Amino acid sequence: MKLEGVHHVTAITAQAQQNVDFYAGVLGLRMVKKTVNQDDPTVYHLFYADEQGDAGSDITFFEYPGSPPGRAGDGMVHTVGWRVASAEALGFWAERLEGAGIESERDGDSSLRFADPEGLAHELRVTSVNDEPLIAEHPDVPEEVALQGFDGVRAYSSNPDASAGLLEALEFERVDEGWEARGESRGGMIAYDTPPPERALQGAGTVHHVAWASMMEEHEAWREKVAQGGARPTPVIDRFYFRSIYFREPSGVLFEIATLGPGFTADEPLETLGERLSLPPDYEPLRDRIEATVIPLVNPRQSA
Repeated sequence: MKLEGVHHVTAITAQAQQNVDFYAGVLGLRMVKKTVNQDDPTVYHLFYADEQGDAGSDITFFEYPGSPPGRAGDGMVHTVGWRVASAEALGFWAERLEGAGIESERDGDSSLRFADPEGLAHELRVTSVNDEPLIAEHPDVPEEVALQGFDGVRAYSSNPDASAGLLEALEFERVDEGWEARGESRGGMIAYDTPPPERALQGAGTVHHVAWASMMEEHEAWREKVAQGGARPTPVIDRFYFRSIYFREPSGVLFEIATLGPGFTADEPLETLGERLSLPPDYEPLRDRIEATVIPLVNPRQSA
């Protein structure tokens, strides 16, 4: 029983429209679900991924309008890593980001680092894994240079060795400078860095949690493994598009284990994913109130 790499990464934004413009516009991802935070249905929960809405490519955002800028610190993910196919892809993205007013820093033919408009750090990494590339279609982003899904995340920890026991219990394996969860189809990494001296602040431009993917039939067994590894998992929570358990690993990073399915086509067809406000059945009676609260968004993909 193995986790199938990163399922999704969830972060915080203070400006939903700016967020859509960057992730669906500049980065060329597809908005695959426009819904609400199920723990606070007054605010958006936006999902961007590949063309099929696959786990492993899915970066999501809670919008809290007016949220002050956050600061990644001890116990927080600070960088989201993406796969690209080649050094030529790094050159393409450096030029495209510059055209959007985003500075980047290239490390030879291996990686490119930059931050989104709210300061969330990203790294594009040239990789040679055999995992299926998870690519979104965008008229200005050729397929051969497009983002190919997550490579992993980097987090800050003042005591990374404390996390080793739980990671081993969850079948992560040490690789290079980090830990990898690799299943039959995909793998994903987490690595730890020395934290800055400043106190961590959750806010706009910071990661809220990282989710790891499990098969549906193994989800309860993973919850037991988490508990046996010494963490305190929540009960299984039905998020309609997937099922989730949450817990903090010993370094302080909030982990989720999320199922591969039912998926984003549970309530709308693949062809029109993300084009309307989708509400899980329990929230549908609140539609009028929610639509009166959230600000309408313009999706660059639909406009094109």
